[in-house]
Amino acid sequence: MPTHVSAKHHPHDDAPDTADAFRELATLPAGPRRDALRDEIVEAWLPMADRLAGRFRSRGESFDDLRQVAGLGLVKAVDRYDPERGNAFESYAVPTITGEIKRHFRDHMWTLHVPRRVQDLRNRVRFASQDLSQSISGRRPTVAEIAEHAKMSEEDVRVGLEALESFTTLSLDAELPGSEDGYSLSDALGSPDPALDTVVDREAVKSRLAALPERERAILYMRFFGDMTQSRIAEQLGISQMHVSRLISRCCGRVRAEVLKDAG
Repeated sequence: MPTHVSAKHHPHDDAPDTADAFRELATLPAGPRRDALRDEIVEAWLPMADRLAGRFRSRGESFDDLRQVAGLGLVKAVDRYDPERGNAFESYAVPTITGEIKRHFRDHMWTLHVPRRVQDLRNRVRFASQDLSQSISGRRPTVAEIAEHAKMSEEDVRVGLEALESFTTLSLDAELPGSEDGYSLSDALGSPDPALDTVVDREAVKSRLAALPERERAILYMRFFGDMTQSRIAEQLGISQMHVSRLISRCCGRVRAEVLKDAG
């Protein structure tokens, strides 16, 4: 099959002349001939896709993966480009490929879900910090300096700085810096409070307990809050243990019935 792609003078050496190939592609029906021409166009523009992928180096993703994402964006641009609109393919393909790479970072690289606005703030802060680091030595640029350089509010700068730490997360099993004996972040986390399970029950019986006679309230308090045995309660009140047992059973049954009645 003869080539449909030729070189032309252009600010970028990776911008081939594919105008004729695109016009022919638009007239071809689906089939082997169209697929071959489409592949030829994609291959011709791959150097440009690689160049765009190179802009996103050093952001936590391997260059090979960035090239694949850029290649996917290029294929989408080739399939969607309409030469009849009169725009050069490069002007359509560059934002398409760049957008595909940015979506990759937004959807697959962030460990935590961060709003798009915050991601944009992070990038502006990062670029401003890099620019300022060339003129400031021995320290990091301040919030005010970044805000002035990037024409941002100081509040947005603080949000962007926080987002810089949200791109990746620290494993709970990772040893904390400066810790001894392998102390990790998981060791600093609290555990569920078993008393939380009784909060609802306590609130449900509070008003019923308050309505009991004073002696019955005292017996229940000594038994369930003072952890006293029935024999000790009987001794303190000057009644029999059997009487204490009957009072506890009767009071608990009454409170339980009232709570269940209200719940129903």
